[in-house]
Amino acid sequence: MTQIDFYTHVEDKLATACRLAAKAYARKLRVTVLCPDAAAAARFDRSLWTFSATGFVPHCLAHDPLTSVTPIVVDSDGTGPDHDQVLLNLRPEWPPRFSCFQRLIEVVSLDEEDRRLARERYRFYRDRGYDIRSHDLSRTAE
Repeated sequence: MTQIDFYTHVEDKLATACRLAAKAYARKLRVTVLCPDAAAAARFDRSLWTFSATGFVPHCLAHDPLTSVTPIVVDSDGTGPDHDQVLLNLRPEWPPRFSCFQRLIEVVSLDEEDRRLARERYRFYRDRGYDIRSHDLSRTAE
């Protein structure tokens, strides 16, 4: 069954998502980052290039010919690569194929609408019997 982790009280959703993707890459995991649209995917792509001055996180957009050999794929239409390791959801709704992945990561900002939508996703997963872990990032130094 898919392991689901909610990272809540996040001040900078994009930076936190980049950090989580980089952490998964450091553990040699493949990650699909599901963005709400092409513009958000482009912002995430740019952020991965610039978020760390000392490290490089190999990534590409979902329609790049190198997706099969790239550890992090940034997707906006849900047709990303064929792997089952980590799905990082940045969309406001639950991703239809999430149960195909070993792990699903949800990042929740301080924005009230983002929090409301995250509560809906949380209930959706919980009501289907998934075990959900929550990580309150307001309690840790970023």
